[in-house]
Amino acid sequence: MKQIFAYLIVAVALVVSVLIAASAYKYKFKATESISVTGSAEVDFTSNLVVWTGYYARRSMDLKNAYAALKQDEGLIRQYLRSKGIQDSSVVISSVEIMKDFQPRFDLQGRQIGQDFTGYNLTQQVKVESTDIGRVERLSREVTELIEKGVEFNSTPPQYYYTKLKDLKHSLLAKASEDGRLRAKAIAENSGGDLGSLRKATMGVFQIVGQNSNENYSYGGVFNTSDKDKTATITVRVEYAVD
Repeated sequence: MKQIFAYLIVAVALVVSVLIAASAYKYKFKATESISVTGSAEVDFTSNLVVWTGYYARRSMDLKNAYAALKQDEGLIRQYLRSKGIQDSSVVISSVEIMKDFQPRFDLQGRQIGQDFTGYNLTQQVKVESTDIGRVERLSREVTELIEKGVEFNSTPPQYYYTKLKDLKHSLLAKASEDGRLRAKAIAENSGGDLGSLRKATMGVFQIVGQNSNENYSYGGVFNTSDKDKTATITVRVEYAVD
């Protein structure tokens, strides 16, 4: 009788152990179930800051003469910018860059045997930074008028920026995260489960490209400055538990 009772105890213990193990395995398996998706968001915006640069130069065999001519050009340029409605506070003129020019000298066989000094080349850069985009755009197109004043002036295309980029990025992150949550929820419900808690979230690449452009997105991100109207995009990789 005692032996039968002992067998019963062992059998019950085995059954209980199997049930506990099965329950633990089921819990562990369920705990490891998750859904990983990528949420995305984009927004169109218009730049609110423009930066335009140009440069002018003077060349002479005499350094003092070249410098005097360059300073005269600077005065004409400042006067011209004021006439176009550009405030002095928006203008930065760099220090003078001085380069010595040389011309190689060759013998009758075409071998270089030396070089001759041909003069000093002095250059200064003008930078205009303003929120009045339309005015600066017109200036960049009309600045060749300085040539009529005897100024050798060259300019580059305007560059466009957005001063509230930090706020825009935060807004996009929130939208991309919500997009990821909705995607994960749809997958969970279509699979017969319920979306659980967020396990992990990783921000992807933040890109800014010109609107309606054919710019290629890159792994490291694109930051367009050549277009006034832009499109910003961001991705977020999220992982949710499944209940």
